[in-house]
Amino acid sequence: MNDSPSIMAAISRLDLLSPAGYAMAFHISYTTPKFLFQTYNSQWREEYSKQGLVLQDPTVKWGFENTGKIDWRDLTDSDESGVLEQARAHGLEHGFTFSLAPNNSKTITSFARGDRECTAAEITEITAIVAELHDYTADIDEFSSTELAQLKQMSVDFTHH
Repeated sequence: MNDSPSIMAAISRLDLLSPAGYAMAFHISYTTPKFLFQTYNSQWREEYSKQGLVLQDPTVKWGFENTGKIDWRDLTDSDESGVLEQARAHGLEHGFTFSLAPNNSKTITSFARGDRECTAAEITEITAIVAELHDYTADIDEFSSTELAQLKQMSVDFTHH
């Protein structure tokens, strides 16, 4: 994969900008993404999965229904199941969701910090990185089987680190 070092650099930068973790679901078809990166702590990922919270998560619902960016604090009124409160108990105090859908290909991402809100400059940088990764992974039909396997392995590695 000729751009894999830049993907690694982009993901490393996202790790610095979102120290409490993130979830990025690229090119979602129905409800299944082609690539999924999750770096939230393992206890939160396990609780989220066991409780099936994706079906109740206001960030996911908002991402499917909208494009753009929304702060998690603006979703608390629509969080009937208390997903965001549970996330805060796992250190995801401040966050935002960013969704885009160029060429009818939906990508939904969320980023969290435990210490403070992201600055406007950080949000701009994060959303630019997401847009680049979305564009890069859009033409996976042109990837060789080796490149595709490497990208999928990166997805698995980041989700389970």
